[in-house]
Amino acid sequence: MLGFGGGPASIPLIEHEVVDKYGWMTTTEFSEVLALGNALPGPIATKMAGYIGYEVGGILGAIVALFATVGPSLMAMLILLNILYRYRQSQRVKRLSSFVLPAIAVLLAEMTFDFAKTSYDMIGLIATFLLIAGAYIALEKFNVHPVYVVMIGLGIGGIFL
Repeated sequence: MLGFGGGPASIPLIEHEVVDKYGWMTTTEFSEVLALGNALPGPIATKMAGYIGYEVGGILGAIVALFATVGPSLMAMLILLNILYRYRQSQRVKRLSSFVLPAIAVLLAEMTFDFAKTSYDMIGLIATFLLIAGAYIALEKFNVHPVYVVMIGLGIGGIFL
């Protein structure tokens, strides 16, 4: 909860607790866990928590550490969403939504362009265009569920790579 900015910002806090306060690992071991966490995809704090929890307390330790990492944010998010849902008809909430929705749209558009650029760099223009066009047609014309479109795209990407 104190690590503003996500996992990388909370690494010094985690290191202090794991190395200095409880002595569960040495600084070298923690550095190796950090390197391993950076090498794998996904949020670093959860990967490190899972590994450290497993080292300290086995499977139960990993489960507790993972929940301790994501639990507070999850609970806060559920409480805030419940409040927003309760007051969804409020003019303030509607105004907040009108400010937030364009920002979300811009972030999603940026992510889409990044994905398209990566696809272009990896498989070329024609394959990228065919994937985009095929996904659009499947979603809009045939109402295929997005999960299936993503799975098919992953399969096609696996074939090309």
